[in-house]
Amino acid sequence: MRFAFTDEQEELRAALRDLLTDRAPSARVREIMQTPDGVDRELWRALAEMGIAGMLVPEEYDGLGFGFLELAVALEEAGRALLPAPLLSTAVLGVTAVLAAEDPARAAEILPGVAAGTITLTVARSAPAACTAVLRADGRWRLTGDLGTVLDGASADLVVVAATDPSGATRLFTVSSDSGARLPTMDQTVRLAHLVLDDTPATPLGGAGVAEAVLARVEQLAAVGLALLAVGGAATCLDASVEYARTRVQFGRPIGSFQAIQHRCADMLLEVESARSAAYYASWCAVADPAALPVYASVAKSYATEAYRRAAGEQIQIHGGIGFTWEHDAHLHLKRAATLEALYGSPTEHRRLLWESLATSTEAGLVEPSASR
Repeated sequence: MRFAFTDEQEELRAALRDLLTDRAPSARVREIMQTPDGVDRELWRALAEMGIAGMLVPEEYDGLGFGFLELAVALEEAGRALLPAPLLSTAVLGVTAVLAAEDPARAAEILPGVAAGTITLTVARSAPAACTAVLRADGRWRLTGDLGTVLDGASADLVVVAATDPSGATRLFTVSSDSGARLPTMDQTVRLAHLVLDDTPATPLGGAGVAEAVLARVEQLAAVGLALLAVGGAATCLDASVEYARTRVQFGRPIGSFQAIQHRCADMLLEVESARSAAYYASWCAVADPAALPVYASVAKSYATEAYRRAAGEQIQIHGGIGFTWEHDAHLHLKRAATLEALYGSPTEHRRLLWESLATSTEAGLVEPSASR
């Protein structure tokens, strides 16, 4: 089943694709890959002017106040273009954390800047126990701990961190990311950093007791966002493969006339469309059925990222010798696919989560035992 888009969503897709085709061609992406933080800040400002950075930001904080389905369209197009900008970390993870924390005062400080493109965010995935929070005599909170690997951790202006306070309660804070050490990555269009805090000044975000729910929501939407990026990348691999098969001539015929190539392209199409349906259904759950989101986020993440990796591999095979060269973009997608597959849980991990969820539902009598087979 193909997902049906509204006219407004299709218009958004067309406008964003035009912008990214013009402002983020392959040559520009490769140029940004060589910069220290890997972010095209001019392009990020242009996206903010379009409203992309603040799509989930409510209108009261100068955003568009859209739902996740509109942002899903933007994420798919970002995946197509290998967007060198912090769309996932800021517009999905960061904004979700700030809104879910239900702290209007802090939201008013942060979100207008996000919508304007002047503030970027990310969220540390570390367990609250990895970081301790202490309230000093000067009235400022200080954090100490190893946050591990953080997406866009060295370039974001603010990092949302979960920490344990002296009473044992889990709280959310924001800290500056200037303590981050950049990590080498196979995919140079995605940047990671290792963050270690040592008595670092922090500002509370929300009250005690909200951190677990906020982090769970962030994890789920991160999985959906990665699935959408994978769908866009896989679609690009499919389009490039079909176009090459139509124009590359071997033995006096276009290679697309050979049955083996046709089967490869048909299999790619099936997987891309299936991945798109899974990713957009999970996006719909984020808006209309939050209780089902954990299950369908795992379905989308596990299926779409694997489909992307296979599509990237098939693109290289169909392109033959040229597909293995540095000059061709096929290797960029193969590296991006491997990275998206690993971030926020591998397909194996997400299938384990699905199995545990199904087993729990069966034990609780919510699912008939025969349905688990």
